[in-house]
Amino acid sequence: MQALIRLLAAETNAVFDDVWLVDSTPVECGRSRETVKRSDLAGWAGYGYCASHSRWFWGLRLHLVATPAGLPITFALTNPKTDERDVVLDLLESDPALLAGRQHQTLLADKGYRSAEFERRLANLGVELIRPAMKGEKPRRGQPQLRSLRQIIESINQTLKAKLSLEHHGGHTQQGVATRITQRLLALTAAIWHNHHAGQPVLRSLVAYDH
Repeated sequence: MQALIRLLAAETNAVFDDVWLVDSTPVECGRSRETVKRSDLAGWAGYGYCASHSRWFWGLRLHLVATPAGLPITFALTNPKTDERDVVLDLLESDPALLAGRQHQTLLADKGYRSAEFERRLANLGVELIRPAMKGEKPRRGQPQLRSLRQIIESINQTLKAKLSLEHHGGHTQQGVATRITQRLLALTAAIWHNHHAGQPVLRSLVAYDH
């Protein structure tokens, strides 16, 4: 499925976008204490905090790098306590093909990705980090456009959750969860591929598939 995602993505114009968005979102895997105690996901899944809903959850985090059109570029499922910056670096450094042939790539992120070391290692890969300036920092490039673009990645996550039932995956094992999450990302990629070739104005729209 990951190979098919790459194959379909390569046949769209969105794959050439020199701006990528990155964020992580909770993937809940259980609520009751009994489920947590006997789950085969124990050791991979764990407790994390969802700031957007102001609640704790037990499960994983989906880390997604996507284009503004919503096209998935790369992703990872991790324990909620895993540092987001480490995940992004692992994704980009372990797969040189992602950046091969690109002269300059911009990565938009929220303030949680702030780190001089993180920014330096991205720069070594030819990636410029655009994030909100923290209090006391000098104004950073891209600030005026950052808010609207940040809303896009949140909208992509909402598409995965509301339209593609990301949080109702039904997986009970590591392989089961990974397979079901990858299915959702493949479905999103396939919709973008189809909309591209059908000449639809909004590539990420799933309205035509709501049955």
